[in-house]
Amino acid sequence: MRESIQDGKFVELTYKVTDRKSGHVLTSVEFPLGYVHGHNEILAPSVHHELEGKSAGDVIEVPIDGNQIFGVRDESLVFSDRLENVPEDYRQVGTSILMENDKGQTRSFLVTRMDDETLTVDGNNPLCGRQVVFTLEILTVRDATDEETRMGASIMAGADVDPSLMRPV
Repeated sequence: MRESIQDGKFVELTYKVTDRKSGHVLTSVEFPLGYVHGHNEILAPSVHHELEGKSAGDVIEVPIDGNQIFGVRDESLVFSDRLENVPEDYRQVGTSILMENDKGQTRSFLVTRMDDETLTVDGNNPLCGRQVVFTLEILTVRDATDEETRMGASIMAGADVDPSLMRPV
């Protein structure tokens, strides 16, 4: 009998996020992502809910409204500036820039547009205003080890994984 996903189970999966309108793949995780279900919620809660009861080998699709997870798009978080005022390190579309306001609060902005004269950054989550589909392939479901439960994820010797890649996109 195949084990099913429930609290305390170690799960490995891959996923991709597709824009429902355009059909473009916005992001994908092809290297298996491991977590302990109920202890380390690495994806949107609605995705974790849909994973419950599924088993290794299952492929599921979960539609997501980006506005429900990340809020409504806020155009006041979109800024343009003359290219000459922007450090050269930031002059590439797709570059992430961490900015701090006068209250000491930080927010990540993404360079979204650049031409010969201006550069535009956007502080909205890229999924704001989008209808997307998470397609997840479940690779492994098993009892988590004590160490995995304490850590909340897979213990992989020598793995060099950026923790920011484990958050919702």
